[in-house]
Amino acid sequence: MSSAELSKTTKAPTGEPYRLAEGELRSKLSGSTILILIGVAVILRLGQEIFVPLALSLLLSFTLAPIVSFLRKRSVPKIAAVLLAVVSAFCAIAVFSIVVATQVTNLAENIPTYQRNLVDKVHSLAQAGAGNGVLDHLSRAVERVGAEIQTRAIESKSPTAQTPTTREPMPVEIVTRSDPIQTLGNLLLPLISPFATAGLVVVLVIFMLLEREDLRDRFIRLVGLGDLHRTTAALQDAGKRVGRYLLMQLVVNTLYAVPISMGLWALGIPNAILWGLLTLVLRFVPYIGAIIGMILPLFLALAIAPGWSLVVWVGALYLTTELISNNVLEPWLYGANTGLSPLAIIISAIFWSWLWGPLGLMLSTPLTVCLVVLGRHVPQFGVLDVLLGNEPVLEPHEKLYQRLLAGDPNEASDNAEEFLQEEYLVDYYDNVGLPALLLGETDRQRGVLSENQIILVASSSLSLVENLSDIAEEEENEDETASDAGLETGFELELPDGQGRSLLCIGGRGGLDDAAAAMLSQVLEVQGATSTTSSYSDHAARGSLAFPIDGVDTAIVIYLNGNSKSRARQIVRRLKRLKPDLRVGLLMPTANGLDYAPIDPSEIDADFIETSIAQAARSGLVMSTPVSLKTVVRKIARRGLPSGRPSAASN
Repeated sequence: MSSAELSKTTKAPTGEPYRLAEGELRSKLSGSTILILIGVAVILRLGQEIFVPLALSLLLSFTLAPIVSFLRKRSVPKIAAVLLAVVSAFCAIAVFSIVVATQVTNLAENIPTYQRNLVDKVHSLAQAGAGNGVLDHLSRAVERVGAEIQTRAIESKSPTAQTPTTREPMPVEIVTRSDPIQTLGNLLLPLISPFATAGLVVVLVIFMLLEREDLRDRFIRLVGLGDLHRTTAALQDAGKRVGRYLLMQLVVNTLYAVPISMGLWALGIPNAILWGLLTLVLRFVPYIGAIIGMILPLFLALAIAPGWSLVVWVGALYLTTELISNNVLEPWLYGANTGLSPLAIIISAIFWSWLWGPLGLMLSTPLTVCLVVLGRHVPQFGVLDVLLGNEPVLEPHEKLYQRLLAGDPNEASDNAEEFLQEEYLVDYYDNVGLPALLLGETDRQRGVLSENQIILVASSSLSLVENLSDIAEEEENEDETASDAGLETGFELELPDGQGRSLLCIGGRGGLDDAAAAMLSQVLEVQGATSTTSSYSDHAARGSLAFPIDGVDTAIVIYLNGNSKSRARQIVRRLKRLKPDLRVGLLMPTANGLDYAPIDPSEIDADFIETSIAQAARSGLVMSTPVSLKTVVRKIARRGLPSGRPSAASN
């Protein structure tokens, strides 16, 4: 990693960009944005009859647009391609509706035949729970209520209970002549609304597909002419995500419903086609759709068979199909996910079902995908992407710093192990660990961290390094094995072999520097070097006696605060006075010319000054002649001598 690259990764923790990120988040969560979202929700609720057909038309046009594009690439005229796609889609919907209606009618006619089996199973359950006190009390209460109702009915019908002098009223029936036109209107009016909505949706879909390019240009002119790149990306992202989701969901649901229908038919469940089609539709409802689709066939299996084996077989059929669909079909067919978090899918289902009822529940996922795309590409609605999207909202180093502040090194270790499945330990420390400590150093300089919090972050960081010792040992063994086999892996070309080298890593001016020293020491050990650490508290309290430099050929002092030039000069000179042949280097990530001015090693008699752990490890493992300590020449001012008069020493 170059110093320029490191400056990019460490710029956020050091001040200005970090504050800008906070400002962006505050703008996203501004009151005006929240009021706009609330106002839109109210308008959608009040204008349900207008916006539901529009939403259906928009989503259907997203779904049919790839089909139209496919036909257009085959030289099919535009109007013919649109009409063919729309007619095919609505014919399939009409056939689906007719089949479902026929199956429902047939099921309603056969329900009385299943009554006997249901009664028998209820009796068997009652007998099985006869010894249960709760069931016994409930059954007795029901029997008492039934007996009381029957007694009251007999008393009301008994002749002795009636007064002989009371004359029963004569029933009067008012007969009105019915108007045939009014009767026909009463039959047709309830059907006008759904058929009108369906016809409106068909017309809207046709015109949206025919005028798709023109609508796109008008949308760009309306909201995004000043940023064509962002608007184009938003439109492409929305069309791709929503269209692909709906098509792939339809394919997955169809592949799910076919074996369900065949399995139910083989098991002898009546109206197997109906249950398969209902399963196909209900699986558009996230999470609970498949469960709802399974309940009715299970209930029917309970009704048609005297035993319980059929219920078990039906449950096994649904469970097996669900497992295959979730683990094989969906990962295979979904090239990209919807971009929604699982919790957002559930919340959106609740919200859209409250807004538009069952239809809103069916459309909840694709509509929420559109909102996430809006938040991803329009800064004013970025809060939608933060709340509903599945992208990480914290950078890895920010997440690590948060866990260190919370005193939870175990979760931090879990996150680190996920990162280290594809990267090496030095990558993690340079890209995540060190930037997280720089965030802590920035907060310390701003005065927002208490002394206890600083100690907590430092101790949690040391625990994290200790938890990663097993991975460090694995990398060290991996490098040794690869070296013996003549292979090149990891950082073998960039970081020299540390065999026979002994280094000391020193925390410069606090506990956070000690944590960075522990990270560097572990990287050096991975390269085969012998590395020890010395904490700031030790050499601050005991002075030079705290430096274990016997047998050490290189010492590296870590300063996270880039404004530590004078401190660095003092400790470098102290170490070189103790051992003149000792190489002394510095790791100062923020002395990069951006956060703080760079420091020339010759100014402080250091052998090297690096800004990343990888660079510091490389410079520390390189064999070179130590820089000699410069002799300080003092100029003593002579006082009290007249100008031009020689001193006694000159005589």
